[in-house]
Amino acid sequence: MKRSTGGDYVLTVKGNTPTLRAKLKKLPWKDIPATSQTTRAHGQRATRTTKVTEVPHWVDFPGAAQVAQLRRTVTCNGAKTIEVVYLITSASSHDAPPDVLAGWARGHRGVENRLHYVRDSTLREDLSQVRTGRAPRTMATVRSTVIGLLRMAGWDNIAAGLRHHARHPEQAITLLLTC
Repeated sequence: MKRSTGGDYVLTVKGNTPTLRAKLKKLPWKDIPATSQTTRAHGQRATRTTKVTEVPHWVDFPGAAQVAQLRRTVTCNGAKTIEVVYLITSASSHDAPPDVLAGWARGHRGVENRLHYVRDSTLREDLSQVRTGRAPRTMATVRSTVIGLLRMAGWDNIAAGLRHHARHPEQAITLLLTC
């Protein structure tokens, strides 16, 4: 849905919507032209293939214009892994051709790695037993705020920043008041 500010949405269809994911998987992707890009970094080779088509009539998202299949094939030390992701976007093919859409997906992965991964691994968010009312959302906000404050203070390693401030709580208060 186009917002008054001109922004579009891009939604990743994950396993928590199995029916929609199964329907998207059954689209005739083999008949749709693909764009590919291969990169080499950190001892691995990654090929990203993007296929985009107009949104089918049965996709029930307001303003949806396109659906996409992104395939990541990563080869590291001879081992190959393949990940297939489906997207729904309100962006038109003019505003978001396949390479632009793939870039947006890669950018989201950066957010996933810099924030959600840290919340899950360092702050153990998945093990939280806070489950009622607004408390889970509140705790997620607090965790994200802590990560943001530490990054603003120059900490790349969030675990090290947490340990440092646990040993020096006065600096934690100063950080909170100055950032």
